[in-house]
Amino acid sequence: MRGVVVAAALLLAAAGAAQAGPDLGNWRVDAASDGQVTASLYATNKLITGNGALGYSPVLTLACRPDGEPRWSEWLQLNDAVSASRKITMSVMVDGTSKFDESWSVGPRGKLLVREGDDGIKRLVSANRLLLSWRFGLLSGRGEADFDLAGLSEAVGQIAASCNTDPP
Repeated sequence: MRGVVVAAALLLAAAGAAQAGPDLGNWRVDAASDGQVTASLYATNKLITGNGALGYSPVLTLACRPDGEPRWSEWLQLNDAVSASRKITMSVMVDGTSKFDESWSVGPRGKLLVREGDDGIKRLVSANRLLLSWRFGLLSGRGEADFDLAGLSEAVGQIAASCNTDPP
């Protein structure tokens, strides 16, 4: 019986220690072997795949590289490719304010959209919601990803500390 009480006490202590850290919301923080640190978040909405059979949530990733420039970047990972080859125009809306357009690079196989630099991350740190919208192709329609940014400032603080730099 004493062993059960000790195990329960250790479990409660571990749960308390796990809750003592910052609240990252739904953000997942990871470190790669090359030292790059990322924080990723699934969109709250689903996009239907090209064949219409399944839906998926795009993933927004914020990344910090400890060496090199640019140090910070944002990625949007998709399951369906966009038809653009180098750049794509992304419509951005932060906290429901007016939309503005940005140029994002198209990554491998058109399934990764990338924006380098810390200015995009800077504007998100105090935000609650992010809406991204883009065209898949001339006749293919638009994609839209809606993100609940709860825990973002804590996630950015954690990846900046792991990356040994100041948050944007």
